[in-house]
Amino acid sequence: MPSFTAVENVQPQVALAPAEQLWSTSRDCAVKLRVSKSGPGSEAPMTIYQMFQETVRNYGGRPALAAKKDGNWEMLTYREYYRQCRAAAKSFLKLGLERYHGVGILGFNSPEWFIADIGCILAGGLAVGIYVTNSPEACQYVANNCEANVLVVENHKQLIKILKVKDQLPHLKAIVQYKDELEEKLPNLYTWNEFLKLGVDVTEEALNNVIKSQVANECCSLIYTSGTTGHPKGVMLSHDNITWIANAAGTISELKQGEQVLVSYLPLSHVAAQVNDMWICMRFAGITYFAEPDALKASFMGSLVNTLRDVRPTTFLGVPRVWEKMQEKMKAMGAKASMVRRKVATWAKSIGLQASYNAMNGSDLVPWGYMLANNLVFKKVRVALGLDRCKACYTGAAPITKDTLEYFMSFNIPLYELYGMSESTGPHTVSLPSANRIMSCGKEIYGCCTKLDKPDEDGTGEICFFGRHVFMGYLGMLEQTKSAVDQEGWLHSGDLGKHDKDGFLFITGRIKELIITAGGENIPPVPIEDAMKEELPIISNAMLVGDKRKFLSVLLTLKCNIDDSGEPTDELAPTTVDFWRQRGLTVARISDLTTKRHPAIFKAIQEGIDRVNIRATSNAQKVQKWMILERDFSISGGELGPTMKLKRPIVHKILRGQVSRPISLTLSTLMIWNFWVMSAGLDGSLDLPETKRRNNTLSSLVNSSRLCHSQPISWWLSVMSRYRTTFLSISTETSGRPHTSCSSCLAVRRESRGTGIMEDMPSRTATTWADKQAN
Repeated sequence: MPSFTAVENVQPQVALAPAEQLWSTSRDCAVKLRVSKSGPGSEAPMTIYQMFQETVRNYGGRPALAAKKDGNWEMLTYREYYRQCRAAAKSFLKLGLERYHGVGILGFNSPEWFIADIGCILAGGLAVGIYVTNSPEACQYVANNCEANVLVVENHKQLIKILKVKDQLPHLKAIVQYKDELEEKLPNLYTWNEFLKLGVDVTEEALNNVIKSQVANECCSLIYTSGTTGHPKGVMLSHDNITWIANAAGTISELKQGEQVLVSYLPLSHVAAQVNDMWICMRFAGITYFAEPDALKASFMGSLVNTLRDVRPTTFLGVPRVWEKMQEKMKAMGAKASMVRRKVATWAKSIGLQASYNAMNGSDLVPWGYMLANNLVFKKVRVALGLDRCKACYTGAAPITKDTLEYFMSFNIPLYELYGMSESTGPHTVSLPSANRIMSCGKEIYGCCTKLDKPDEDGTGEICFFGRHVFMGYLGMLEQTKSAVDQEGWLHSGDLGKHDKDGFLFITGRIKELIITAGGENIPPVPIEDAMKEELPIISNAMLVGDKRKFLSVLLTLKCNIDDSGEPTDELAPTTVDFWRQRGLTVARISDLTTKRHPAIFKAIQEGIDRVNIRATSNAQKVQKWMILERDFSISGGELGPTMKLKRPIVHKILRGQVSRPISLTLSTLMIWNFWVMSAGLDGSLDLPETKRRNNTLSSLVNSSRLCHSQPISWWLSVMSRYRTTFLSISTETSGRPHTSCSSCLAVRRESRGTGIMEDMPSRTATTWADKQAN
């Protein structure tokens, strides 16, 4: 292969294609850039190749990528990185990659992921990340939507997904597997090494001609949204979108050339990880270390933290769930320490929290004892987490609680919040060591503009973006693009927010997530949900329900252990077990709590909700009903997105879909339906103080076939146990036999054996009939 100097000036000039509009939905159509007349935002546009070329020219001998092989780190310099990207680009051309067609990449973060992505762009294609958690059908949708000519998969597990749907991919020409040996050789299926050799016959001139034809205002990458309200949308990003935000974000963060060290572990299919790990790092000649594939699974506090200790990054980006998991692990370890160590830690944390707030507020005052606390606790914690060289720890992609922010502040590890979206090529605002406020998302990146559309009396309005980072449009989706970008070119985020007097942006909710009660009051759910997590540290996820209902209800999931495949288990997390132990309950599983109606369970949860309700600004914002679900939310379950953000429409759909089945006797299904019945205002609670009301309610339930089917077995058993006398009197007054078509009644009979509940049932035809049917 020719030396790098032979191709370094392939694209020496800035090039733009003619364009009439700020947006487009066509893969081959250029857009006008939002270039400022002067200052930030006025920088000369450049392509991905030009940015890469500049870094390699100045820092070609510096390490760029590092991945572990057989326990040792293997490095690629920027010059080697560049050469492999060119080799991949030629191989893509050899395989028949057409201009503006996709190359889908399905796998965990690795040098091959980066090289495939950049190689695709250099070859004139559209780089497309596909989430490893996607089902075969979801993979098929993305690959078909981007008209992928080539799919690059990590291993056999991901390959199987593609093989199941390849007959439904008319544009697919080849598949490349970049890890492990092929279990079966198939036509047009290549290993990574085979792939890199395919393009040896493609001339440098042929590739250079493709690179020369690229312009900064055309599409080069697609980021697919998580699809919470339908099919994922392909967010079209231009060369300029990526190169401009990489420079702007790094500049405001005061990154120095050749100094950044980071760990790549978040899904590269998501814009946050891709911009941070790949593009900003390239622009500032940093080095990206790749974590192990199990970094985010059950043992991630071992795998990820071990990598962090090994690498000692200078910056670290974590989604809220990562920080929460670290917090849980640290608390669990702290609980096992001696009493003396716990007291020292408590003292030090109080000092650390005060020091962090002083720094946040611009004060130079250092609390008395800070140096001692720093030496005894803070330095050791940073070293243990691998963050001792970290100049800035960031959080973004989902809301984070104040409790988690203050927890890390107490160890002198402030977390700086970022805010943006796929449609803004990642960050729009950023918090900095020199400018941050707790629960704020910081201030705009230089060159970005914000306006609050239709603000209310408190100054809260829809957050709108303007700048070089605003996307081109949604691929093939005209109406969705028009609704996202207005005629003046402002991107409407759908988020609600406001600025404080110092210009810091605070997110207050999301327009589509607003709950509008039956009384007409608009309620943002996130603040209430976050407050519940703060008051009840055992809560993993909380989802408020109350749209078009008389009052608010909440679904709660408990913190539990995660298995090696990333699935939530029935086993409670150590911190949750300790929480209940302190309240006199010895429980180890979620099922223990959902089946044992112990007063302490109700008391603890209700007290936490009462504390949240005290702070409610109106009665409509008070939570009246709550329920613990039997399983935590998860990515694989569909309730959470790749960055652990709650997918409310999907959760609603999942729950309503389950309960719509005519006769489903699974406990979880019927408990969920019972929750919806109660939320709708039907009297299904067990708190029925008035005897007359209680009798009437039970009579109507027993005589109603519809509600009989809808009540879970556990609910019936609880009702009968608590109101045995009333139930028996009702049962003898009714038809004398259970509903002949009602399997719920039979199930109650089966489940109640040995409980003492139905032993007192009068010896009548009903009992005899039920016994025969139950057998």
